Amino acid sequence: MRVTISSALMEEMFDHAASAAPHEACGIMLAADPANAEHITGLLPSPNVHPAPDTHFEIDPQILVDVLRQERAGGARVAGYYHSHPVGRARPSATDGALSPRDGRLWAIIGEGTAAFWRDGEDGFQKVSYLIDDR
Repeated sequence: MRVTISSALMEEMFDHAASAAPHEACGIMLAADPANAEHITGLLPSPNVHPAPDTHFEIDPQILVDVLRQERAGGARVAGYYHSHPVGRARPSATDGALSPRDGRLWAIIGEGTAAFWRDGEDGFQKVSYLIDDR
């Protein structure tokens, strides 16, 4: 499996991470095709509502509820989530591992000027390759 994402969406994630620093940025990745959740077609940035946003993130629960309702009504699918590590690497932290829902969704993590994609499965995070696709 390989994630595909446009350069514009990657830039949007990096811009969100830069503007949120020194706090962690966070948001939702969307896929227009329910059968192809690995093709990211949109982002839904969220305020980080965690009380310790320098080292943790929490997507605004109302945004998450709204997007899941839209998905059930035939809208874009929630492919996964993204967040930044302002002073860390683009890999899941111990906190990410402890708090992840293990729901099989994708995670994009931005850190140290790079991004990496991960699948959050029952056995923890597995790194997933990605391709910038501007077609």
